[in-house]
Amino acid sequence: MTEFDTEVDLLVVGAGAGGMTAALAGAIRGMSVLVCEKTAMVGGTTATSGGTTWIPGNRNSHQAGIPDQTEDAAAFLRHVVGNRGKDDLRAAFLASAPQAIAELEAQSEVRFAAAAAHPDYLDGPGAAYGGRALGPVEFDGRKLGADFNRIRPPRDVFMGLGGMMVGRAELGSLLNPLSSVANFRSATKILFRYGRDRLRHRRGTRLLMGNALVARLFYSLRQRHVPVWFEAGLTDFLRDGDSVVGAVIQTPEGPRRIRARRGVVLATGGIGWNSDLRKRLFAPQIAAFSQAPEGNTGDGIALATTRLGAGLDAGGDSAALWMPCSVLQRADGSKGVWPHILLDRAKPGLIAVGADGRRFVNESDSYHDFCMGMVRAGLSEAWLIVDDDFIHRYGLGLVLPGGRGLARLLRQGYLHKAVDLKGLAHRIGVDAAGLTASVKQTNADLATGTDSEFGRGSSVMNRFNGDAAAPGDNPCLGPIGKPPFYALKVVPVDLAGSGGLSCDANGQVLDAEGQPIGGLYACGNDAASIFCGTYPGPGTTIGPAMVFGWRIADHLSASTAASASTADPASATVPRQDAPAV
Repeated sequence: MTEFDTEVDLLVVGAGAGGMTAALAGAIRGMSVLVCEKTAMVGGTTATSGGTTWIPGNRNSHQAGIPDQTEDAAAFLRHVVGNRGKDDLRAAFLASAPQAIAELEAQSEVRFAAAAAHPDYLDGPGAAYGGRALGPVEFDGRKLGADFNRIRPPRDVFMGLGGMMVGRAELGSLLNPLSSVANFRSATKILFRYGRDRLRHRRGTRLLMGNALVARLFYSLRQRHVPVWFEAGLTDFLRDGDSVVGAVIQTPEGPRRIRARRGVVLATGGIGWNSDLRKRLFAPQIAAFSQAPEGNTGDGIALATTRLGAGLDAGGDSAALWMPCSVLQRADGSKGVWPHILLDRAKPGLIAVGADGRRFVNESDSYHDFCMGMVRAGLSEAWLIVDDDFIHRYGLGLVLPGGRGLARLLRQGYLHKAVDLKGLAHRIGVDAAGLTASVKQTNADLATGTDSEFGRGSSVMNRFNGDAAAPGDNPCLGPIGKPPFYALKVVPVDLAGSGGLSCDANGQVLDAEGQPIGGLYACGNDAASIFCGTYPGPGTTIGPAMVFGWRIADHLSASTAASASTADPASATVPRQDAPAV
């Protein structure tokens, strides 16, 4: 244990939002920090997400005039999570969340804006309509220089013109640039910036959503001279007795033994593509692929449980958080995966059915709750059913509003079309009588404005994501009657982990008996969710990931006296000359 290639105070394995927050908070506290990232890019799952971060009681909401209170969030979580456990972890999260974000904004380039309208996903005492969900502020990727290429890009299906990021509020301007002067100006500005970017870069440098968040974290690490090793994956732990004192990292130049004087933080992305963990924890009808980057192979969880006896928490109600996704099989063998977040499912005139042609869930509920409906019904796939009016008004998956791309996607077999419901049912292999009855009942419910089967449109979030301009009193209910009819298959895909390593309120990993493993910490998807398989609101994966990353650094700083080596943290983190620092 006396020979190490590099010594630092804090070793962080994984450069997603949680890991980079832990590293940044450690650097702010004067620790020497090293980040090791298995892939060639930072960002993990966060980079391809909306980047919304759930932070109750944040000061941004007060500054924006939509104040949120921590006490309200506590009441809301008691209602949502109930007696499933982890009360102490949620209390720690609520106590630290406002301070964590305030410090990051004060001490780094991390910036958020409180959303005036972004409701929690469930109704109940203390639920928020706005203020609690923070959106990352746009970031200019040009500030990163050559490091811009280290930011994991969004999914290709979410970028326009081969590499342009567009905000939800900007989509209307780009699709209808000639409908108003404001639309024309907005579209022209966005397109001009993108065209200029493509003269020098592989994609647009105007970063939004999750891309903006990870870019801001990475830029902040660069400003503090925190080294990040790329293509540097965890292969083993270094131990002194029962405590972890470092790790073995496989680099392009070979294995490196890293001593971590204060702790090792696991932030490797959770279960992801790990086939053994997926078989062990996921329902059998879950899709075989994940929304996580393919480099997320469960390294942190698998190694901690097998090498150190760490406890594996199955995640309460669900081992993961789910998203219904449609899949385009391209001619070159690649897949285009479209997550059905809110742009179509909540709108009036759409239903989802199983093989029996019957509805099984409130289609306007959150993506996770939609898929939990599939799991309860034993469905490995479901079909979104709409008519001609719907698909031209709202689009459907990869079909954009106005029906853009419809003919091409029909030819590619992405979705199916028929002149009547019976023909559509035959084409997609569902029961025709069941489908006809489901559509008939949906149309009958229009008379009362109430979904008689699943209460669609009865929650704040349902109505927010519906169409307030649609006829009738329920913005989530509309007719399905104008032929031709369309069907699109969706499958449940994991977007984040709920199951993971058992941890305490300071992020320290616990063994199978619930005792802390010295020197080992976890955050992000490597740590089991504090919400026990429920999904309270937008950003309730990224919020805890960042807050517990911050809590880990704060705990280590408070519990360990600063060593002489942290007087100059930049020089302390310089690895030996042949190590792959970037």
